[in-house]
Amino acid sequence: MRLTALPYLLACACTWMAPLDAWATGSAVITTERVRAELLAHAPEGVAPGKTVWVGLQIRHQPQWHTYWKNPGDSGLPTTLAWTLPAGVIAGEIGWPVPRKLPLGNLANYGYEGTVLLPVPLTITPAFQPSLLASELEVKLQANWLVCRKECIPEEGAFTLRIPTRGSTALHGGVFQAAWDAQPRPLERVAGGASAQVQDTALRVSIPGLPASLRGKTLEIFPETSAITEPAGAWTQAWQGTTWTAQLPLSAQRSAAPTMLPVVVADPAREGAGWRTELPVTGTWPAVAPVATVSPALQEALRRNADTAPAAAVSASLAAALLGALLGGLILNLMPCVFPVLAVKVMGFARHGDDRRAHRVSGLAYTAGVVISFLALGALMLALRAAGEQLGWGFQLQSPAVVAALAALFTLIGLNLAGVFEFGTFLPSSVASLQARHPAGDAFLSGVLAVAIASPCTAPFMGASLGLAIALPASQALMVFAALGVGMALPYLAASWIPAVAGWLPRPGPWMDTLRKLMAFPMLATVAWLVWVLGQQSGIDGAGALLVLLVALAFAVWALTLKGRTRQVVAALALGAAATLAWTLGPQVLRPAPLAAPGAVAGDRWQAWSAQTVRDTLAAGKPVFVDFTAAWCVTCQYNKRTTLADEQVLADFAARQVTLLRADWTRRDPAITQALTTLGRSGVPVYVLYAPGRAPVVMSEVLSASEVRALLAAL
Repeated sequence: MRLTALPYLLACACTWMAPLDAWATGSAVITTERVRAELLAHAPEGVAPGKTVWVGLQIRHQPQWHTYWKNPGDSGLPTTLAWTLPAGVIAGEIGWPVPRKLPLGNLANYGYEGTVLLPVPLTITPAFQPSLLASELEVKLQANWLVCRKECIPEEGAFTLRIPTRGSTALHGGVFQAAWDAQPRPLERVAGGASAQVQDTALRVSIPGLPASLRGKTLEIFPETSAITEPAGAWTQAWQGTTWTAQLPLSAQRSAAPTMLPVVVADPAREGAGWRTELPVTGTWPAVAPVATVSPALQEALRRNADTAPAAAVSASLAAALLGALLGGLILNLMPCVFPVLAVKVMGFARHGDDRRAHRVSGLAYTAGVVISFLALGALMLALRAAGEQLGWGFQLQSPAVVAALAALFTLIGLNLAGVFEFGTFLPSSVASLQARHPAGDAFLSGVLAVAIASPCTAPFMGASLGLAIALPASQALMVFAALGVGMALPYLAASWIPAVAGWLPRPGPWMDTLRKLMAFPMLATVAWLVWVLGQQSGIDGAGALLVLLVALAFAVWALTLKGRTRQVVAALALGAAATLAWTLGPQVLRPAPLAAPGAVAGDRWQAWSAQTVRDTLAAGKPVFVDFTAAWCVTCQYNKRTTLADEQVLADFAARQVTLLRADWTRRDPAITQALTTLGRSGVPVYVLYAPGRAPVVMSEVLSASEVRALLAAL
């Protein structure tokens, strides 16, 4: 039985349906490389009208990482919580614990390290009617937080928690009690009262009534209103009897003039020891800082970039986007991992001889499989984007599970093409005969497979169209994805409908078996590439473990081709060994390797990308070239080993003091995804040249040395 799409449809579908990572889950726990975030509940009196249920997001930071308070200080963003609750349940405000002052160079932030819980009360009103069957209160949370060390990473998570309405929930009572104890206590009002007076460029604070245990101590003060004072500025404090006073420098970026200023005063020697009060403000505020504006030159540069970026036609018409998608899909057929599938399908024309009707039905079915698959993948991507996920084109190959599954799938296909086994020997006769009885279904599923392995690639003309599609209304975006599918299916469709194209094929004969076995080698070469991709994600140990599992898979398949008693014994041993190895080595394949230090990742000439590095370098008056790449992107690897390794190109970079940055998107990186979105792209490769005072220039996907050198010459 020849190669058919039917036996591996399930494997292909599973790769698309594999979990992307913890970000896409609706669980109560989400873990990243920087934090572990968990939604907790505390309902000691149960869930009933008139009762209060406490929920809270607990964030456990890795060492040296932190998130932010409601006023983040000089930089940063506070954690935000958006709740989805049943009717009759109302969420209150976050009970912020007392923050810490986090100095960073000449800046200072307010936030949390270690473990912090942000508790929120849920008021259960009489309108709440729990389901008689479910008897649960379903709490959904969309949380966003900025986690920083020296660099900052925006993270988010969708959490779901079901709290039983019968009985009590008090497992985390101690955690919530600690969070309440860490909140600032309201300060009792005393005669004279607390106040703040504006004096030129300073704010003089006077707070009586603090606990006697604090008198004489050095305290910290945290204004709840952002951008009023300078967190890192020099300030003074003193005790005048029982009254604590401080003089704080006003922020040069202040844009508000409040008449009431809530503050938290804390004892830095005792974690969580703080008192909150509201200060009536007297005096006249200085003129507020003007709202930051973009200079006319920069505004014009941004406009020109939006209008005329060479390869990122952000403002291109829908017709141009459709044409670009059509051409990009056509070029996808030349990718090494796609071409063998197309070649095997075209080879089927020779087997059918002059049966023109069979050719045409097969061509239409293959086209339908490709177009529908692109529409499904595009719809999934758009839906996840709409739900808040930061995704880009080729996102499925950012998952080690998907890469490993595709490697196993292509190993099976390669073994089948090489003649090691026939699918008909393993499948029931009713299933094995489906391809013969339904060749159109086989062609349709081949189109599905082709899209599964082609989607990580971004062909020329495709990048700008996909970038535009993400910003278009859903109906127009899906038209772009459909055009991409039509372009990819066009060669096979033409061969099936135009006799002259099919006439180039020789008549059936022994050559077909030779060609079939020859096609096994491109398939196995694709396996080698996928193993290398997984090595970039899970490290050398993960790649080695996958190779062992693929050998075990091949051995098990071969054992099943044996006959008689030998087959029973050898196959049992092979399948047992394969299962044991999968159990022991599987976690190693799926476990992401630790991120290397930037220098180790990028090498001596190239540095690891960050948005801050780009800003700092441009501020220093130097140009920046950014290579947005990924290990699973074939075009990226070609450009990296040709144009970006060209000695003349590198010499031009050095002569103009261009800083070279590499943004590696092999694993999921929301910061890189956001940067690509800003450039009007949704996939890699993307090559951008930034120069001080000029608009960023986005180059073509298949990079040439002449293009890069010409652009550098214009600096």
